[in-house]
This record gives sequence, structure tokens and C-alpha cells, in this order.
Amino acid sequence: MTERVVLAYSGGLDTSVAIGWIGEATGAEVVAVAVDVGQGGENLETIRERALACGAVEAYVADARDEFASEYCMPALAANALYMDRYPLVSALSRPVIVKHLVRAARQFSATTVAHGCTGKGNDQVRFEVSITSLAPDLKCIAPVRDLALTRAAAIDYAERHSLPIETTKSSPFSIDQNVWGRAVETGFLEDIWNGPTKDVYTYTDDPTFPPVEDEVVIAFERGLPVAIDGQPVSPLAAVQELNRRGGAQGIGRIDMVEDRLVGIKSREVYEAPGAMVLIEAHRDLEGVTIERELARFKRLVGARWSELVYDGLWFSPLKRALDAFIAQTQEHVSGEIRMTLHGGRAVVTGRRSDASLYDFNLATYDEGDSYDQSQARGFIEIFGMQSKLAAAREARAPKAGGAGGPGGAVPTGNDRAKISQPTPSAG
Repeated sequence: MTERVVLAYSGGLDTSVAIGWIGEATGAEVVAVAVDVGQGGENLETIRERALACGAVEAYVADARDEFASEYCMPALAANALYMDRYPLVSALSRPVIVKHLVRAARQFSATTVAHGCTGKGNDQVRFEVSITSLAPDLKCIAPVRDLALTRAAAIDYAERHSLPIETTKSSPFSIDQNVWGRAVETGFLEDIWNGPTKDVYTYTDDPTFPPVEDEVVIAFERGLPVAIDGQPVSPLAAVQELNRRGGAQGIGRIDMVEDRLVGIKSREVYEAPGAMVLIEAHRDLEGVTIERELARFKRLVGARWSELVYDGLWFSPLKRALDAFIAQTQEHVSGEIRMTLHGGRAVVTGRRSDASLYDFNLATYDEGDSYDQSQARGFIEIFGMQSKLAAAREARAPKAGGAGGPGGAVPTGNDRAKISQPTPSAG
């Protein structure tokens, strides 16, 4: 039986050419796999037909939008996941679900190798190959652009020589990856980090400089998941889509940053993630009402580490799974409603309510009806400050290195200073 290679297929020039390119370089048949994670553009049937027309022996297509939103974006929301405190993991989140379908197709069509279209400079090559190894260690991986010298010029020449049904003249100055959680833009003139983004960089968001009237939205959560917007029930996918629309209209979710890639390169990236950023802001605020102080502090550390693991392509790692369990436990009481104003590039929380709230009005108020016994504060402060008080007393008693007594000597006490100030008798 002829060896088969499963190819992560987007329907664009590079992956269309890669079908024949892989066949010629390896002698294998190619199975094209297209996964819809909400990136928009052509429908799956059009992409499937193009893959077959370009020489694929089979074409596996999957509508994974609901799966992606529920099983990948929602865990990121629960973690308030922002790599380097800014990037909501737009591309990193989509790779494991794509790999899941690549492996499924490899089993279905008896393939021995998986191919992807990543270069040797980016993070995605790691995310694809580590995830494949985690789910199916017996499968081999190849990357035509990286391993088989498939440059864009070579791809255009190949497509023209073989009359492939693919556009070869239109070329965006940017490298773009997008899905329902957001959009990532890089390369072109953005590689000069002094250059500001131009209007054509953005698609998901309108210019926040001239916004429409402010938009008030109420988001309801149950156990950390968005379940309703303005009283209307929503699925995770519908919640992200609706807030992409409303947040995008206000220019919310634009991120321009220099990012630390896993491979050691600093890279300028521009992101658009209106729905993700609105949801994270709302979710984080509701946690502030429903999660107690020490748990909230530790969860922020866990969320940062979770973000790093996912960014680095370790979605299926033991540590990531363990952190998932911790984060899921923290969401037990994260239920309630958040009211926000969306306007001019900002999502501002203006109200919150929850049956699981730890906020007690009678304890917090300074008006009549205050149930807090302020007389207890003095004893609390004495006990809380005891360790600092003892440390300060020790410092006062301890000799000071490098003081007036010379290198390594002690600072003279009052009696010592008196003795030093008297003249020393002459030796005669």
C-alpha cells in the first residue's frame, strides 16, 4: 500500500501546492485536512473540492467552531489567559484542535505522516509537532516550507506549471492567522517596530477614534462560562461571536506588541480580539466578587503559567492538565452578571451582581447600619504586624557591616563614641 501523508490544509496557495510537492518529494499520497475554527472565508465544501482538484486522494473537512469555542476558548477564559499579560493566545489555542483532527484523519485514512505549513522561525511548528507527538507518537511530521524548501516563489511557479485552481497573483503584505477568538497579523512593514499599523491591518475592529454611541451589555456567567447576553441565552460560540461584533464596532481588542517567541526571537505582532478581551475583562471582574483573596492571588500565578504552557505548544502536557483541574475548581462560585459599557476601544465594568458574592454591603458601608466592629482592628494589626516588628527590633540590635568602625566593623554605640572622642595619650 502506498504511504499516505495527512496535510493541514487551508485552501491557500502554499498548502495547495504542498499537495503535489509532497507527493513528488516523498512518493506518498496526500490526504488534505481542513478544519473550520471560525476563520471565515470560503466554505468547507469549496475547500474540499479544491484539495481534490490539486491532487489530494482524500479530503477530510471538519466544522470545529463549537468544539473550538467550548473546549479551547472557554478554558482560556477560565484562566484569564493572556501571554505576557497581553496576548489572548489566538493562534496557540487553535493548534491543538486542528492537530486532534489531523490525527483522527491519519487513523481514518491509514496515514503514517502528518504535514503542516509552518516555517522554521515561528511558534506554530512546535505547537503542531509537540501536539502530534503527544496524541500519536508513532506518526512522523514533515513541514514542506521548512523541510522541503517550498518558498512562495517556488509555490507560484509550481501552481502555474501545473495549472492548479488557485490564485497566484494576489499577495497580502502580511502573514495572517484568524479564528473566532481573534486575528493575528505580522510581517511586511510591521517588522519595523517603529512603523505604526495602518488601517488595512485591521478587519475585526473599527477605528476606536470615531466610535458609535456607547453600547451597554450585560453578560451572565455560570461557573465561569458565559451563558447569556442581555438576557438572551447563548452558547460559548455565540457569546464570542456576538461580542466580536459589538466589541469590534467599538474598536475594542486591538493589541500591538513585541512578543517573546518560544524559539528565542522577538517578534512584532498585531492582534484583534474584541470578543475575547471583553469576556476576559468581565470574567476577571466577576472573579473579584466571588473568589476569596488568597485563592484569587494564587490563581493569577496559575493563569500566567497556564498561558505560557499553551503558548509553548504544551496543551496536552501533564502540567497543563493538572492546572486545568485547579482552574476548574476555582470556577465553582463564579456565577452572576456583569454590566459593561463598550465605547471607544474600552470595555469598562459598571456593575456586578452574584448570589455567590463575597461582597457584604453591611460590612463595607461607612454609613449607618455598619455591622463591622472596628474595635477589632487594633488587635488584628498588632498580630499581623508582629513579624515585621520583631524583624525591625533585630535589625536595630545587629551590628552594621561597613559602618563607621571601618570595613566590616560595627557602628559605634553612644559609649563607644564618647571614648573615641577623647584624645589618645602621647607615647612620649
